Parts: sequence; C-alpha cells; structure tokens
Amino acid sequence: MAPSDMMPRRRRRRRRIRVRPMPGWSVNRLVPNILTLMALCAGLTAIRLAMAERYEASVTAIIIAGVLDGLDGRIARLLKGMSSFGAQLDSLSDFVSFGVAPAVLLYLWTMGAIQSLGWALVLLFAVCCALRLARFNTQIGADLPPYAYNFFTGVPAPAAAGLVMIPMMASFEWNVALFRSPVLNGAVLAAVAALMVSRVPTFSMKRFHVSKELVLPTFLAFGLAAAFLTTEPWATLLAVGVAYIVSLPIGILRYRRLRRAAEALRNPAPELAAPQPAAGEAAP
Repeated sequence: MAPSDMMPRRRRRRRRIRVRPMPGWSVNRLVPNILTLMALCAGLTAIRLAMAERYEASVTAIIIAGVLDGLDGRIARLLKGMSSFGAQLDSLSDFVSFGVAPAVLLYLWTMGAIQSLGWALVLLFAVCCALRLARFNTQIGADLPPYAYNFFTGVPAPAAAGLVMIPMMASFEWNVALFRSPVLNGAVLAAVAALMVSRVPTFSMKRFHVSKELVLPTFLAFGLAAAFLTTEPWATLLAVGVAYIVSLPIGILRYRRLRRAAEALRNPAPELAAPQPAAGEAAP
C-alpha cells in the first residue's frame, strides 16, 4: 500500500479558504467625505489667495467650497453613506471654509483699516459661525416636528459666508468706493453674525422636490443661470444673494403658518356650547 494511502483521509482534504472582506469603508462613504475634504482645501486656498491680494480668486474659492459642501450631504444621502464621522468632518470644514476664510478675507480687504475694531468684528463672525455649527451638531438626530424638517434654525454657514461677501462682489462689479467702506462691511458682518446664532427659521433645500410639471422649467432656469454666471459672474451672484435675503421673511411667514396649522390639528377648537334654554323652558 502506498504511503499516501495510509494517510488519514481528513489530511488529504484541502482546506477551504474563506475569503473575508477587508475591513474599511465602502465607496458610498468615501465619496462624500472626499468632497468634504475638497471643500476644506478650497477654503484654505481662499485664505492663501487673500494673503496674496487676489481677492476675486479668493471669493471664487469660497464659492467653490460652498458648491462642494452642498454636494457632499446630498450624495451621502443618495448613496446612503451618512456617518457620524462625516457629519463632524463636515462641520469642521464649514468652520474653516465659511467662518475663518471669509473673516480673514474681509480683514485683509478692508476691515484692517479700522484695526482693532475690524479684527473684533471678524472675530465675532467666526465665533458666531462656530456656535451655529455646534448648535446644529447637537440637533442631529433630534426629533423635530414635521413642519420644521424643511427649515434651518438661523442662517446656515455657507449662506452666511455668501452674505458677508455681497459688498465685495458689488465692488468687483461696479468699483464704487462705498462698497469698500469698513463701516458698511462691519455692519454687514455684525448683522450676518447675529442671523447665524438667531432662532430665525430659514429654508432648507435638503428635502426640496420638483413636481413633474416644473422639471423642464427648472432645467431652463438653471441653464439660464449658468449662462449668466459665465458672462456676468458677480452680477449673477449678487442676484442670488438678494434672492436669498428676500426669502428670509418669506421663510419666517411660512414657518409660522405651518406651526399654527400643526397646533390647530393637535389642539382642535372646543365645540360650540349648547344653546341655553329660553325663559320658562325646562332644560333637557
């Protein structure tokens, strides 16, 4: 008998190798976080461009960071790649790109002319941005009433960065000395900082849906906006900023109307009182 036949059968069986998936993140979770890091890099690049006095390029870098910031959350929800790590990374990126970068940009552009007061105002903006993001993080996963899902509490950081740069963009478009005034820019900084930490309800586009009838007009509107953005970028961005400012009181009225409707459903009005019996008539 051959030696190989004398070996136990169990030794001659080849062991099956089980291939286990390598631990790590899937592409669904990687892509949104890569976009967040790109937004962070754009915000840091804006600071570098501002230090080189390339102010128009610096504003453009912040706008690119805003576009990337708007994409990462939507792609994360689309790919179901949301995570607590991504939420914290997004907040840190927002603070740098929309809190620190606009503050440094405005200080180097015009607020440095009033020295300590200008620095205090840009610090106020950055601190309010940090507080707004910290409050937003504490509300993640909180149970909100149905009417509040389509609203932010206060002006979000990307929108605030765009609002404080409105005088700069107006200066790029018309080259008027008024728009470089530290007084005007300081007032805008203080007002926007207050809006960030306020309780003002503002529209959120996270659950924005377009009906079938409005899909084609929406495409046409975005195509027209893209055409104007390439030919008249600063005027187009100013129009977007003005439209957002107009939406603030509309959002407040809409929020209050939805809240009153929800309260009316939760606490219906009492039934009308039964009619009182006439004089000399026995009560039922």
